[in-house]
Amino acid sequence: MNRKTGFIASLCLTAALSAPLARVVSAQDASVQVRVYDRDHKDYHNWDEHEQAAWARFLAENHRKDHEWAKANKREQSEYWNWRHSHPD
Repeated sequence: MNRKTGFIASLCLTAALSAPLARVVSAQDASVQVRVYDRDHKDYHNWDEHEQAAWARFLAENHRKDHEWAKANKREQSEYWNWRHSHPD
């Protein structure tokens, strides 16, 4: 009987210790972010839906064809960050 009680106790302890760890891992997966470095201003920006909307506004205001940030050349990216820093939310 003592062996059975020890086994059940170790299972409960394992479950109690692993539950918070599983919650932390799932929360980190949900908040994966893409960070983009602004070389001219020497800072990082989180590229999320909000930044994507600002990128779309920049393209529209400058009468440029819609395209992805990753496909923009360095000059255009630099222009965007200059525009972005002068257009805070």
